Amino acid sequence: MNNQQVMNHAADNIRILAASMVEKAKSGHPGGAMGGADFINVLYSEFLQYDPANPKWEGRDRFFLDPGHMAPMLYSQLALIGKFSLDELKQLRQWESPTPGHPEVDVMRGIENTSGPLGQGHVFAVGAAIAAKFLAARTGNPTFAKETVYAYISDGGVQEEISQGAGRIAGCLGLDNLVMFYDSNDIQLSTETKDVTTEDTAMKYRAWNWNVIEINGNDCEQIREALNQAKAEKQRPTLIIGKCVMGKGARKDDNSSYEHNCKTHGAPLGGDAYKNTMVNLGADPENPFVIFDDVKELYANREAELKGIVAARLEEEKAWAAANPEKAAQQAEWFSGAVPQVDWTAIKQKAGDATRNASAAVLSALAEQVPNMICASADLSNSDKTDGFLKKTHAFTSGDFSGAFFQAGVAELTMACCCIGMMLHGGVIAACGTFFVFSDYMKPAVRMAALMQIPVKFIWTHDAFRVGEDGPTHEPVEQEAQIRLMEKLKNHHGQNSLLVLRPADSEETTACWKLAMENTDTPSALILSRQNIEMLPEGNDYAQAGKGAYIVAGSEENPDVILVASGSEVSTLVAGAALLRADGVKVRIVSCPSEGLFRSQCPDYQEQVLPAGAKIFGLTAGLPVNLQGLVGANGKVFGLESFGFSAPYKVLDEKLGFTAQNVYNQVKEML
Repeated sequence: MNNQQVMNHAADNIRILAASMVEKAKSGHPGGAMGGADFINVLYSEFLQYDPANPKWEGRDRFFLDPGHMAPMLYSQLALIGKFSLDELKQLRQWESPTPGHPEVDVMRGIENTSGPLGQGHVFAVGAAIAAKFLAARTGNPTFAKETVYAYISDGGVQEEISQGAGRIAGCLGLDNLVMFYDSNDIQLSTETKDVTTEDTAMKYRAWNWNVIEINGNDCEQIREALNQAKAEKQRPTLIIGKCVMGKGARKDDNSSYEHNCKTHGAPLGGDAYKNTMVNLGADPENPFVIFDDVKELYANREAELKGIVAARLEEEKAWAAANPEKAAQQAEWFSGAVPQVDWTAIKQKAGDATRNASAAVLSALAEQVPNMICASADLSNSDKTDGFLKKTHAFTSGDFSGAFFQAGVAELTMACCCIGMMLHGGVIAACGTFFVFSDYMKPAVRMAALMQIPVKFIWTHDAFRVGEDGPTHEPVEQEAQIRLMEKLKNHHGQNSLLVLRPADSEETTACWKLAMENTDTPSALILSRQNIEMLPEGNDYAQAGKGAYIVAGSEENPDVILVASGSEVSTLVAGAALLRADGVKVRIVSCPSEGLFRSQCPDYQEQVLPAGAKIFGLTAGLPVNLQGLVGANGKVFGLESFGFSAPYKVLDEKLGFTAQNVYNQVKEML
């Protein structure tokens, strides 16, 4: 237990640095950072277990920040443990600075997640806690059972609807390795919380089976006691509700209190208010970027303590590895992020099957061959066919994480963020499934996975208007265009930010799943049919799907017209081509499961498949824009430019023109 005076001084040091970063940047959020300084200081100086010499230690505790606008608090705290220099703090929000406006994942710097959109950050923590439970059960390594996942959430994160999913799931699964601090400071960006919420947050979390502790969030002793209670809890996740003071220690230009004020939330303190605040907190306004000597000593002592703690933990791990050499080697491979070994040739597909069923066949093999894979479904496992995986394992339940299936309930965004959190933890490959139309609920998570380059596998079934009888509410039309935009968006490493794959038949589904599993750099999305699909012509080389687009078997040389599509529309093109060939038209058919992957090929290959100036016809069950980039100025796209309709899918095919005869008619108009 550290001296309270020193602890308060360290928290003030964080407040000084945080407010000064924002002041120098002339932009940012000082108030929340100043209010949360006491909690994060207690956590890092007395509780968080990490290896100062190895930031990527698998058994470390993890801290997930939800309100990314509180970046100055996190950067200041990490500066106290040597992860950032004072000069780097001075560069908050500047070009190529390691201290951007909202933290971006960098484990070597001590940042476990990118945060920004409120709500997602603490759900990543839920996923990480699930991963730790899963790894403890899978490996037997005692380090994972000792790991604690900490999350920090604000009023805004609690208000975001995703918090309901996180609270429900964590409580239902009894994630006693999850400790969340709720910075309840009653102040938001433009109003006080009392103006927008009257709920009893503590009661809500208790109803979800959480251990709830209510404290003064700026009292070092109460924070310490709450964390001790949380660590002792063995059945439930813990929520510590800390009543914190927004802008704690802040003073106005007339030196009156600037605490509990909305204006400190999202703007620099400014002018004399900043100077008065620095003096009030014991800093020199002309030289605020300083770590006090007693604070340096506090964290030097903690580093020495950590060396002893980690050494003992590593000895335990060493003994486990000696007794379990195969599991130890397996664990090392899992955390390396290496592509798992899968016998793809052993996967047998049924000809003419729906691609969701073909995906189930692949998932069955993955469940048996990839022991660190977790599959999830948003209450649709028997319809999105993730039950191919589930039938080979069993779902997580409170106290039992020996299976590998995550039943998320009807909560697509929560499910996706949990899967991202699992992979942020490391050692786990996560996949999650739902209907494609419900990808609308998942876009924020897909974007964050793409930004962080987390290779989650998104499985979306019921891919087009052929959902039919369920009507337009369940028929994706514009969703493919939205998702394929992510293929066109580059991440900060210059890669396509998302790999999107829509296979043309059951065999191409296997090829696309192989691409997804081998993609360790970005998220992958598989878009799959509900209805059965005719096979591509015999002799088709499905391995060519790895190029994003390829010439389907049976195509003529020097064609009069090229037909291009993805998914089930490719088989419609094949049927239409038969009619065209009967008229003497030479036809090339191109299957394009991934335009992004195709555009990543060399120009010569692209020209070989889709020559510039060629007559090209595209068929898509979604918006025409899906194929316009492939078809070009001399081409034509037939798509669906309205919402769908309620009817059996074969009727819709006829009514909407997705038939061989209409392919013939459309192409003949071009020739």
